[in-house]
Amino acid sequence: MPTPLPPLAFGGDYNPEQWPAEVQAEDRRLMGEARVNLATVGVFSWAFLQPAPDRWDFGWLDEQLDELHAAGVRVDLATATASPPPWLTHRHPEVLPVTMDGRTLSPGARQGFCPSSPVFREHALTLCRAMAERYADHPALALWHVSNELGCHNARCYCDVSAAAYRDWLRRRYDDDVDRLNHAWGTAFWSQRYGDFEQVLPPRAAPAWANPTQQLDFLRFSSDQLLDNFIAERDVLHEVSPGVPVTTNFMVMKHQFEMDYLRWGREVDVVSNDHYLLGDLAHPHHELAFSADLTRGTAGGRPWLLMEHSTSAVNWQPRNLAKRPGEMARSSVAHVARGADAVLFFQWRASRAGAEKFHSGLVPHAGTDSRLWREVCELGRLLEAAQEVNGSVARNRAAILFDWDAWWGAELDSHPSVDVRYRDRAEDFHRALTALGVGVDVVHPTTDLSGYDLVVVPTLYLVTDETAAAVSAAASAGATVVVSYFSGIVDENDHVRLSGYPGAFRDLLGVRATEFLPLAQGEEVRVEGLGDDGVAADTWSEDLELAGASAVATYADGPAAGLPAVTRQEVGDGAAWYVATRLSPDGTDRLVARLVEESGVERLAGAGPDVEVVRRAGDDASWLFVINHGDDEARVPVRGTDLGTGSRVEQELVVAGGGVAIVREGEG
Repeated sequence: MPTPLPPLAFGGDYNPEQWPAEVQAEDRRLMGEARVNLATVGVFSWAFLQPAPDRWDFGWLDEQLDELHAAGVRVDLATATASPPPWLTHRHPEVLPVTMDGRTLSPGARQGFCPSSPVFREHALTLCRAMAERYADHPALALWHVSNELGCHNARCYCDVSAAAYRDWLRRRYDDDVDRLNHAWGTAFWSQRYGDFEQVLPPRAAPAWANPTQQLDFLRFSSDQLLDNFIAERDVLHEVSPGVPVTTNFMVMKHQFEMDYLRWGREVDVVSNDHYLLGDLAHPHHELAFSADLTRGTAGGRPWLLMEHSTSAVNWQPRNLAKRPGEMARSSVAHVARGADAVLFFQWRASRAGAEKFHSGLVPHAGTDSRLWREVCELGRLLEAAQEVNGSVARNRAAILFDWDAWWGAELDSHPSVDVRYRDRAEDFHRALTALGVGVDVVHPTTDLSGYDLVVVPTLYLVTDETAAAVSAAASAGATVVVSYFSGIVDENDHVRLSGYPGAFRDLLGVRATEFLPLAQGEEVRVEGLGDDGVAADTWSEDLELAGASAVATYADGPAAGLPAVTRQEVGDGAAWYVATRLSPDGTDRLVARLVEESGVERLAGAGPDVEVVRRAGDDASWLFVINHGDDEARVPVRGTDLGTGSRVEQELVVAGGGVAIVREGEG
């Protein structure tokens, strides 16, 4: 019978089909040495499992699962539907995706399929059912893994099949009423009024900007189509292999905005995520921390699985930076601190051939006589020692609201400034809160906000009436609410909320802007009132009037000189703040310090700009995670047991520069 997932699982993608038998035998020995207990198998093996339409070959996979089970390694078994084999695209070229300018993408890479293709769906479900029927009762099986990074390369397809599926989706959304669609899309503009759903197309390449609500709905549709692919396979697995959890690996990262994972999270049995450090960021661990907290948000606060990250460099960035000593452990422990109950990598052994041959693995090209392998083994020992944290959760009183609809809407074309990016303010608030030792939940706006003392609403461009009311209610009930610029501007149809900005939040905040005053590229202004001296700001300013609020800070210069830049209004038992410009990191730090003091949210001592201090809690215990990204040692006041060393900590934990520690708090 299948077995449950191991606690605090450790391992990664295993592709034995790439290697001869003697290497496979060595793999199993080395997995034991590194304490690997979970392997993802079969992700890109469709062409091996089904070499031809009428021929199957499961023998090699039978052998691999048997050998892994004998070695004590459990299996996250992929349905292998991530990429169609050459025979399928050769026989059915109509399954290939089409770009917005009408180009059909050729096979030869991965994910070469249209998400709306019924032909692809038929073949994928045939394979999925064959896998489930063969392995449902295999003792190595712990988890089913549908496809792989759905939408990573084919998130949007503009072919005629997709166009027909889009029209069906629109009929459902608008109750088969084309007049409702015309109203939602504002088709009175530019003579776009439709007389029938059959006239509607995807937002393909056009002479000028496509209708923004048409674009927004197409993004919603495309995310839903990919989710439908997952649901179709999941339902087969639930039918044939009941009791075994089903996942698919999300990509909650800065540059992946196509899939609404907060919606997807409700459909998976356990959330799993792939995350890779971005080398072009000055401090990539800040983005990691935000993405990990957002992943926990997609899981509804429950523990989740880190399905992929890298031991060192990847292959797909312009400059693929190697991780420095200790960086792999810091990245791994940071994910665990924020809710991951598994630390998995792509991949087990670095490939000799193929597009990802320069992507690092747990076993590098250099082999086991390498710093990287020694760090892999050390990480395995730490995770084994820390298995007791498995299943614990975060209990935070600060929240950042996040919404894919708002992200999609905020970054459509023909807006006031291309420099306004959706995740920018969310990540900067998160960075500042983390540096103060404040735990943060990143949650959907429909989340119950009654449990939060501090609610951050960053760049929530698109907002429903219900969300606006909920944010106002949170402030009235005693929370400190802070709203950033370009929030509350439009409704769910991307229609501007009239009578002054920031629209849906105008009354809550006690302000009214009559005009946006975006700044030129590279232009900075000074903002006074957040400390003894001014702070810099850029990107954005507004012609802002006070309508009940008080000015906390004002512009010293620029197009809004003398006008409010940061405001505050008391609301019921709480308060509502507005930030009408893009503050520098120093400015955000100063503002957040005041918000934290006012709201009274807990701060974990010892945290700082380079030191993360994060807590997970269970029913009878709690654990403190310390991740030191700096060069100097960090000192954190805590009593408990250091799980990595087994030693007692009586008053203060000292963590060396670049080091990590996990402490069970308390006397025991």
